[in-house]
Amino acid sequence: MAHLQFHDSGRPMFVQVLRPGRTMIGRSDTCDLALPSDSVSRVHFVVDGKRDGYFVHDRSRHGTTINGERVGDGYELKDGDEISVGIYRATFRSRDEGLRSPTATIPVQAAVHEELLAGADDRIAASRAVLRFVRGPHQGESRTLLQARTSVGGAGATVELEPKLPRGAVYLRVVRGRTMVEPGDVGAWLAGARIREITPVLPGEEVRIGDHGFVVEPTTIEEEGREVEAFGDMVGQTAAMRRLFAVLQRFAGHEAPVLLTGESGTGKELAANGLHEAGPRFEGRFVAVNCAAIADNLVESELFGHEKGAFTGAVARADGAFHHADGGTLFLDEIGEMRLEVQAKLLRALESGEVRRVGSGAAEFPDVRVVAATHRNLQEMVRRGTFREDLYFRLAVLTVRLPSLKERRDDIPVIAKALLARHHPTARVSPEAMSALQGYDWPGNIRELRNVLTRAVVMGGDRIGAGDLQFNPWSFDGARAAPEPPTTDSGGDDAERKAIEQALLDANGNRTQAARLLGIPRSSLLYKLNRYGLMRR
Repeated sequence: MAHLQFHDSGRPMFVQVLRPGRTMIGRSDTCDLALPSDSVSRVHFVVDGKRDGYFVHDRSRHGTTINGERVGDGYELKDGDEISVGIYRATFRSRDEGLRSPTATIPVQAAVHEELLAGADDRIAASRAVLRFVRGPHQGESRTLLQARTSVGGAGATVELEPKLPRGAVYLRVVRGRTMVEPGDVGAWLAGARIREITPVLPGEEVRIGDHGFVVEPTTIEEEGREVEAFGDMVGQTAAMRRLFAVLQRFAGHEAPVLLTGESGTGKELAANGLHEAGPRFEGRFVAVNCAAIADNLVESELFGHEKGAFTGAVARADGAFHHADGGTLFLDEIGEMRLEVQAKLLRALESGEVRRVGSGAAEFPDVRVVAATHRNLQEMVRRGTFREDLYFRLAVLTVRLPSLKERRDDIPVIAKALLARHHPTARVSPEAMSALQGYDWPGNIRELRNVLTRAVVMGGDRIGAGDLQFNPWSFDGARAAPEPPTTDSGGDDAERKAIEQALLDANGNRTQAARLLGIPRSSLLYKLNRYGLMRR
């Protein structure tokens, strides 16, 4: 697998995998690899991967230097070539050399035809591709691309142009909202060049087929969640829960991190496991780590692994959770309990894709999707300085708050029946007992409901009556503390707005730099600027 190994004074930094077709490298977030520095042009250079090699095309005003000499268009890379990109240095390698999986700079193809910009509870904002005709009989018409691969051509094509063309004159592929054109059965041109292999289409570049010409542009859509009956092992019959299931189902097909919030016992691990099983990584492993249950001095080793002798008791080299979840999903439960210094290393792993074992300077690149969960108010922790703001925004592009059981009393009968079917299939709940279950406030949520039902079966048998229910068997010293407010209310919106305003100030109005400071894609920042009315500012 050909790749560029970026390094700093000989120290490996990260790897950019090179695929067939064009790989854009520059400062802009629209590039496949975005390098933050004023010494790097918005699109600095393009690597064109062809059957006979990889070729560099300089697109910068600063110049691209290889082996100490400035190069122009069409330079063929050779194994070991040293490339200078502003302040960055990279070595081209034409072979694998032990690189086992893509880094974070090359995302796994999403299962759907869109890039999610933001999402919370019952609404979605996404970027989709729109085909707009600029010449020919269909000039002025537009079509939204609603599938991963779209045929353009004659009769029977997804987008029909004219009957004399073959069905598959050309094909469009959409990955995470970005479009690529694939050659079909007739000659087609992209920006004046014949299309001979799958090639990314940039906004404004015209694709021509005979007398027809079109461009593909991104558009932002906002949708309220539709309703589905269930998600994974989660059940519910209220409209709010069915909309929540639909949002989780949409999230499952994407690679972005997901943050699950809500009180303890609301089913966050069930939701995380559902995201894994319903997504494209279902054949990989689902690895769950409870950050609150690991000793402070072992969290880093549990996540990233360690070398033999790295600390007392490290008698052998060990893999961490990132290694075990390679190709799958890593669930970080109770992430609000993580120490600040470990948060910094987790942020680095999410940003660059690299993982370093305790006691080792070598970088590894496990391919992992991260789902995090917490019962704490992370936005309040950010204000207090106990949780990193950049890590919060990195995790919270896609957020879901799971409601407490007290907020969804109408779901208690269906949840109770599902729990009994799973754990005590012969047990039944009387109407009087079900009424009592619905009248209780459930401070321990679904976990407590399961325990109450189990105690009733153990103590009274398969027919559960109201007298068999034992609520709240533990005692508390003083009044029970109120749960922390959810992180998706209007106060959370105010905190996000203020953080965005501060990032813009720190970046002197540069939106790309502000997005990097917040740890979110530029497309997500632009959506939030529109949402909060900050675009003009």
